[in-house]
Amino acid sequence: MKKTEHNLRVPDIHAWGLPQGTKSSNIIKLMLMSGVAVVSLGGCSFLSARTFENQSNNPQSEIATQNTNNNSPALTTPAISSSSATDPNFVVAVVQKVGDAVVRIDASRTVQSRRLPADPFLRRFGNPGLSQPRQRVERGSGSGFIINSSGQILTNAHVVDGADSVTVILKDGRTFDGKVLGEDQVTDVALIEIEANNLPILPIGNSDTLQPGEAVIAIGNPLGLNNTVTSGILSATGRSSSEIGVSDKRVDYLQTDAAINPGNSGGPLLNSRGQVIGMNTAIIQGAQGLGFAIPINTVQRISQELITKGRVDHPYLGIQMVTLTPEVKSTINKDARNRLNITANQGVLLVDIVPRSPAFAAGLKSGDLIQSINNQPVTKIEEVQKLVEKSQIGIPLQIQVERNGQVISVAVSPAPLPARTQG
Repeated sequence: MKKTEHNLRVPDIHAWGLPQGTKSSNIIKLMLMSGVAVVSLGGCSFLSARTFENQSNNPQSEIATQNTNNNSPALTTPAISSSSATDPNFVVAVVQKVGDAVVRIDASRTVQSRRLPADPFLRRFGNPGLSQPRQRVERGSGSGFIINSSGQILTNAHVVDGADSVTVILKDGRTFDGKVLGEDQVTDVALIEIEANNLPILPIGNSDTLQPGEAVIAIGNPLGLNNTVTSGILSATGRSSSEIGVSDKRVDYLQTDAAINPGNSGGPLLNSRGQVIGMNTAIIQGAQGLGFAIPINTVQRISQELITKGRVDHPYLGIQMVTLTPEVKSTINKDARNRLNITANQGVLLVDIVPRSPAFAAGLKSGDLIQSINNQPVTKIEEVQKLVEKSQIGIPLQIQVERNGQVISVAVSPAPLPARTQG
């Protein structure tokens, strides 16, 4: 880690992630900005290649979003008879009513590479005459669901990221060329469109009122097996991105034990009434019964911006931070290289400040300990992440920090997250 004003060092922690072999029981999670780090996750746009696997058949994945734009075709809700998890056939009833609105999405992209000379000497000096360009086509498959009858469909951004062509296949077998209207890498939400009318759509639920234990249904195309239905329960809500190992995302995930496999990404997670409550998007490799979905309320918010602006502007501060724990405090105070003595027992410690960022311009410094934002106490990086994500660009945040034993207030105006950090 590079030196800062306080020469702050956190042993065994990399600036952009965690060292290999670090156990989850004692790791110190570092997150850049207020939740979106410039992190390379094994070359994959969504999940850590070391710990996670994508929900598609190639380095693409999948999420969902809903059309709430008043200028867009009206979203109609199909009539769904009251079904309940107490009915042994409630899954059948839901699938019969809404299954036609779940689609398969095939994407392909052309990747160019250069064939290096066999001779190490020539490779070293890059002889262009012996380095022949070549192309290969990468193909992947995921899921999505229709949000209005005129052809708008939600899926994960990583399903269509960099795609040269997108094909949408309906349950009835019809095939359409898809056009990407917008995508947001920070939440992994994408919106695509096909030229069609009178399409079936999915009704939208409310993910803010969900409780663990509720019955849920997943529909998608895992491993190329179209129109696959699985069911289970909602295992947990509010799983932070850092908890599941994707700290460059700004999402609090739903957890489910409904079977999810590569290809399910972008497909809907439904409640017992057939309403979409989330978008299946992640699994933990090697685990069983650990699937994750983006809450539909988050998807709706992101999709609204994609519809109106074609992009999503996320508030950005430009800080790298770590939750202060007794272990972190002890480690830093014992390291003679740190010109810093931490006396507080809790808070969010600033490890580094991005040059020319809003935090840098406002005067935040490495070694500052955030204690509150707009008078709301914070003790974890996840709390800072949520408050900044809910803030407005250009509207100052009053951040109270402890610096050299004194508490001071610093006004930081969030800026739009730089595009280069969204990849």
